[in-house]
Amino acid sequence: MTLSLNDYITAFNQESNLNALTGIGRGIEREALRVLPDGELSKHGHYSQLGSALTHGQITTDYSETLLEFITPVSHSPEQAIAQLQDIQKYTFANIDGELLWPMSMPCFVDEEDDIPLAQYGDSNIGKMKTVYRQGLKNRYGSMMQVIAGIHFNFSFSTEFWQVQQELHEDKAPLSDFISERYFSILRNYKRYCWLIPYLYGSSPALCDSFLQGKEHQLPFKKSPGGALYLEHATSLRMSDLGYTSSEQSNLKICYNNLDGYVDGVQKAIALKSAQFSDIGLKVNGEYQQLNTNVLQIENELYAPIRPKQVIKSGEKPSQALRDRGVEYIEVRALDVNPFADTGINIEQIYFLDIFLTYCAFVDNKEFDCDSQQHHENNMNDVVMRGRDPELLLSDANCQGEVILKSITQWGNELLDNMAQVATLLDKAYQSDNYSKSIARERAKINDAQLTPSAQILAIMLEQEQSLSQYSLNKAAQYRQQALARDYQFYSEQFFIDEAEKSHQAQSEIEAGDELSFDDFLTDYFQQ
Repeated sequence: MTLSLNDYITAFNQESNLNALTGIGRGIEREALRVLPDGELSKHGHYSQLGSALTHGQITTDYSETLLEFITPVSHSPEQAIAQLQDIQKYTFANIDGELLWPMSMPCFVDEEDDIPLAQYGDSNIGKMKTVYRQGLKNRYGSMMQVIAGIHFNFSFSTEFWQVQQELHEDKAPLSDFISERYFSILRNYKRYCWLIPYLYGSSPALCDSFLQGKEHQLPFKKSPGGALYLEHATSLRMSDLGYTSSEQSNLKICYNNLDGYVDGVQKAIALKSAQFSDIGLKVNGEYQQLNTNVLQIENELYAPIRPKQVIKSGEKPSQALRDRGVEYIEVRALDVNPFADTGINIEQIYFLDIFLTYCAFVDNKEFDCDSQQHHENNMNDVVMRGRDPELLLSDANCQGEVILKSITQWGNELLDNMAQVATLLDKAYQSDNYSKSIARERAKINDAQLTPSAQILAIMLEQEQSLSQYSLNKAAQYRQQALARDYQFYSEQFFIDEAEKSHQAQSEIEAGDELSFDDFLTDYFQQ
């Protein structure tokens, strides 16, 4: 049964259903480079006081020893999610010997790629596998691409929310199957409309010239008075071909129509041989250079602006977890680090993401083939490269499948008009006006591109003639000072001390429990 936006709004406006909206789960993963006060990349390994990067639940590393990743648990309050992230950062600042957290997505000045140390996870087989995976990323794409930082926003609806939807659809399938089907509907809508995310929140229109390091490109970069390179209308170079993307993956036909099709596509990609990556070699002089020579070493290598997710068990592959237990939540990956927020994401962004993803759940849609999916990806690519260009037109499709060209102002206002109904509903559920205020705030950016973060950063560089690096350092020092002066709000210092100790113990137990050689461990893992 196909329902309209108004059908959903009417149903959830009923008092018996309204509380189902307040069970939204949110989690934040924030990446941040550790840098010295002069802006150089830190050469210090992961600090022992922060715990084991392999087993700590809140503080780990991503690609590099110096690229921290902070993880908040599932929270049912935007305020709590931000408070948890602030507490994690407070403890981190107190234990990294005066170092700073780079507040931008694009990395600081780096002399040589080899100055970027791979993350280390100890002597266990799983720890070695994580480091070899990163060695493979370095050999395949280079280290500079891998130290680009971002924000991942994890989002889920409550079981009650899905029960209401299932009743509306008069669907008799098992609830878990219905939930997975509806999450994939959200994913398709997200693909259609995700150009909004880099337009509204893209914060990387510029980069340090050290990032290119001879990399070939044909982009019309300009140089700011402070020496940074920028594109006049770019919003998010992080999401461009210069940033966190892979040309080798561009031919993969992984669609978002249903769970089985998606998992089949991912698993096929893992088994797909790559001539380019075969040239690297698997082992050279007895040392692993990558986990395998396929297009994807493991599923995490699939670059995508959004992913369906299921909590995995020890040793389990993400795709198998999805196949066995369905979709539990979705991971939004198109967010730049917000340099104007101490946590890299502010609460206003969370309010809008709540609206955006709920809207995606309230708009029924048809499945689309991979060619149609590419059409939406082209819109995304246009916005990250020239989203503030007043002449830019995006391609929308009407109910008959006819392509209509629209400006960001036209299409953005159409979407926000519809999302305003969702915002009103969420305000009623949460007894606030935060969501309606969010629509007004984002509409102002749609109507005036100079209000976007990417435009503000260029204004700082060009009109105020500030060095991007010095501006970033000043922000980093400010955020460190604010974090250390702030009281703990959700956790405590003792909590983090205890968690660090427990994580080191857990790593030791994993290492002591290994019985297989690393070669046999990898063989078993890939034969699952």
